Amino acid sequence: MNYLQNHKVAFRDLGTMDYKECWDFQEELFTKTVAQKTANRELPEEQQLPTENHLLFVEHPHVYTLGKSGDISHLLVSNEQLEEKHATYYKINRGGDITYHGPGQLVGYPILDLDNFFTDIHKYLRFLEEAIILTLKDYGIEAGRSSGETGVWLDAEDPVKARKICAMGVRCSRWVTMHGFGFNVNSDLDYFGNIIPCGIQDKAVTSMQKELGREVDMNEVKEKIKQYFSALFNCEIIE
Repeated sequence: MNYLQNHKVAFRDLGTMDYKECWDFQEELFTKTVAQKTANRELPEEQQLPTENHLLFVEHPHVYTLGKSGDISHLLVSNEQLEEKHATYYKINRGGDITYHGPGQLVGYPILDLDNFFTDIHKYLRFLEEAIILTLKDYGIEAGRSSGETGVWLDAEDPVKARKICAMGVRCSRWVTMHGFGFNVNSDLDYFGNIIPCGIQDKAVTSMQKELGREVDMNEVKEKIKQYFSALFNCEIIE
């Protein structure tokens, strides 16, 4: 692509939104970006338009989502039990296995045209992880990565203590991303007991609230992640 790169990212805080409604909104933004890239291929360079980038923050009502390569047996409850727990379930088009979203968890959905930044999906995932790792460091929580696994972990190299604090699953097509991360800030961790999170049986999950022994200001966490995201991707976040 030779068109002018766009380093601006439009940010929206969607508050609390139903998972399917938010998924549809992501798809709408994703489709628009892909359509612009396709149109640019047919236009002379001076007529091409830059593609848009978006960053969405949201909290979902209780929901379990299964990635395209996931195993449904990792959902440990029946449809009736899901109803009792006021939770829903969706099979979706991101990578990864099963995960949980719910109140108190910050979900981030970057819909970026990586042609605006760098065309390297592994680097993209590492940058998302790094934004969370740096945010946790501000709260005195030492976090890192687990070899061969995505997401952000505490005590990753200790098989007894290892616990996941942020899960990631993305989709990337024509270098446009969607889906993203689920960061346990003040999450009800009991809901993870209904699944084998990310298909990993031998490691626990945790939250900032559990690690710090207190509820954490969600808006403060959001601002920190936005600042680190902006620095890592060398982008300007537009409210």
